[in-house]
Amino acid sequence: MPTFDKELDASGLICPMPVMKTKKMLQSLTPGQVLHLIATDPGTKSDIPVLVERTGDQIIETSEQDKTVHFYIKKT
Repeated sequence: MPTFDKELDASGLICPMPVMKTKKMLQSLTPGQVLHLIATDPGTKSDIPVLVERTGDQIIETSEQDKTVHFYIKKT
């Protein structure tokens, strides 16, 4: 598990809220900082990589455990 600077628990939220909250949180980070996103909406598995590609940031790790997805996103 990578170290992270901020954590966003979007568990229980459904699309588009996890994406909107992630976008807002990424905007608050400075380059080099890492966001740990926790989500339970299955749509985030495809939506978050699209968002990160659009923002130019980088997913450094993704894991899934008991229907919960964890993303570690580095602000670039």
